[in-house]
Amino acid sequence: MKNLQINTNPAVELVFNNYPDSVRNKMMTLRELVIETAKEIEGVTKLEETLKWGEPSYLTKNGSTLRMDWKSKKPDQYAMYFKCTSRLVETFKLIFKENFAYEGNRAIVFGIEDKIPKDDLKHCIKAALTYHKVKHLPTLGI
Repeated sequence: MKNLQINTNPAVELVFNNYPDSVRNKMMTLRELVIETAKEIEGVTKLEETLKWGEPSYLTKNGSTLRMDWKSKKPDQYAMYFKCTSRLVETFKLIFKENFAYEGNRAIVFGIEDKIPKDDLKHCIKAALTYHKVKHLPTLGI
């Protein structure tokens, strides 16, 4: 694994710290998967961790913004969000079918008790973090 420069907005830590205890570890696991995946991608040297719409968000030079959040109005789930105008979620549905639950063309939704298929999710994260390099490929390089 190569070195990855992570530029973190300090406000992101506050958001993670404000999640209920039952959710914080789940959200931290998603964060760790994003960082781990970014380190494995050839050509990705910087990852920006910031807030968009108050949600932890991740962006690379050639990627599409990836967000994640838990919302109190749906306490039994949390999600990873993708740009809804991209082909990301429609491609994930095609390739991973029932491995994930989806919300329209914008999110992969996880139940609090779900075991996350980490390898499949890493493919999704990689597609998002490299989207502008792979969007011309039929299955986004997955």
